[in-house]
Amino acid sequence: MAVWNDPAAVPRDDRVPLPGSSRAPLEGATEVGAADPAERLDVTVVLRRRPQSSSPRTVGPLQRKNFAAALGAQPGDVDKVAAFAAEHGLQVGDTNAERRTVVLSGTVAQFSDAFGVDLVHYRHPDGDYRGRTGPLMVPRSIEGVVEGVFGLDDRPQMNPHFRRLVSAPASANSAGLGFDPTEVARLYSFPADSTGAGQTIAMVEFGGGYHSAEVSTYFASLGITPPSIVSVGVDGGRNQPIGDSNSNDGEVVLDIEVAGAVAPGANLAVYFAPNSDRGFIDAIGTAIHDDVNRPSVLSISWGQAEIHWSQQATTVLNSLFEDAAALGVTVCCASGDTGSGDSVPDGLAHADFPASSPHVLACGGTRLEAAGGTIAREVAWNDGPGGPATGGGVSDVFKPPPWQHGADVPPSVNPDHRRGRGVPDVAGNADPQTGYRVLVDGDQSVVGGTSAVAPLWAALLARLNEKLGTPVGFINPLLYERVSRAGGFRDIVEGDNGAYSARPGWDACTGLGSPNGDAILAALRTASGAR
Repeated sequence: MAVWNDPAAVPRDDRVPLPGSSRAPLEGATEVGAADPAERLDVTVVLRRRPQSSSPRTVGPLQRKNFAAALGAQPGDVDKVAAFAAEHGLQVGDTNAERRTVVLSGTVAQFSDAFGVDLVHYRHPDGDYRGRTGPLMVPRSIEGVVEGVFGLDDRPQMNPHFRRLVSAPASANSAGLGFDPTEVARLYSFPADSTGAGQTIAMVEFGGGYHSAEVSTYFASLGITPPSIVSVGVDGGRNQPIGDSNSNDGEVVLDIEVAGAVAPGANLAVYFAPNSDRGFIDAIGTAIHDDVNRPSVLSISWGQAEIHWSQQATTVLNSLFEDAAALGVTVCCASGDTGSGDSVPDGLAHADFPASSPHVLACGGTRLEAAGGTIAREVAWNDGPGGPATGGGVSDVFKPPPWQHGADVPPSVNPDHRRGRGVPDVAGNADPQTGYRVLVDGDQSVVGGTSAVAPLWAALLARLNEKLGTPVGFINPLLYERVSRAGGFRDIVEGDNGAYSARPGWDACTGLGSPNGDAILAALRTASGAR
């Protein structure tokens, strides 16, 4: 078989590279051998959006029943992909006009022929995977029709952004080590007479799981009636607890216990999928377009430095977050836990994706100290050289969004001094030394990380949606242009995350600051004309 990723090779059938689809082996990966030609795969093909006169954000919020006709796949594109599949013996499975997806099934040999790639198995410390190198090749009959093809390469794509407290230094929290999530909500003045009733908070998970009886015990210990929790499987993923609080169970349970404790009246929908770019894309698409659970807020506590994503993946995921904006769904993303370098050992600053998408609310971290039921001190979270710290910085992928033009986002500290989307937008308690008391796999412990901040903000937004009587949806422009001027944030002016320092106003450690829930509600009511 010809090696189509060889620049010297001549693509047969007048094929062209699929833009942004190139991949290279993970650093530290060792090629084991060719993938079994008879191995069967499911692959998600993402199609272009219908032509539109304005961005999805300015069209919405749309009713779900109208989404496909307004912003879904173009008529006829599914037929073009189906014809391409038939030429290569691939079967067409689920098609979804809203999500613009077609699922194809076939063997390694059939997919290798269809997309001009060689699939091989790699061994890697983070997990063995099936991978490829170079771009995917597509015939001109579907050139421009397909935005991305996911599932041929199933490398582990995301990291959870949670941190367990591993030592017990003296804490400034007078109540003891760590906080209950409800204490943090009170310190941040979340509207007292709200529970998130009538709202659904979605969260996506890529490994691990939770025990229903255990989380019920946790909520009971706080005097809270357990919220309704439903698990949704995507691409074969499912709620599968590992039994180790240091595993991905810690991420799953942290999300559930923080969001459920702070917004106990909301329903929680947990979407489980494999840890791959296909799993991430399909989980996000399933959650946003879920016509059964109908979430108004989506919390994402997983991510990876922008440099580790393919261009086609960031493009497709960013378009899904545009879908969320059009449907009135707010997306909260953790900004990362390894400071301005985001675990990339090249000495440069890196922003975490999906937090760097301009269509999400990026959530950074602080160290929160309290005394007498009030905030005594709050600084950017940084546990010192070599230790965990809040993520944040300047995107190398996305341009500055219009609503950040007045935020004085600095140029990147990297040699190119790029001006890009600034991360994060907001912040909240994340330092594991002042973290959240949780119960995971029988282990009562204190956990932090920006993974806790995303569900915390998701719970606040569910409570705001309840009070306003309508979803706030894509809230970023309002936060920057109105809420910040109305005292909606506690400005964090101390600390750093490595390359960037906290300062008055927006900064690349804590964004606009930590929330004052009552002030945010008042500002949103004024902005909407509500009384």
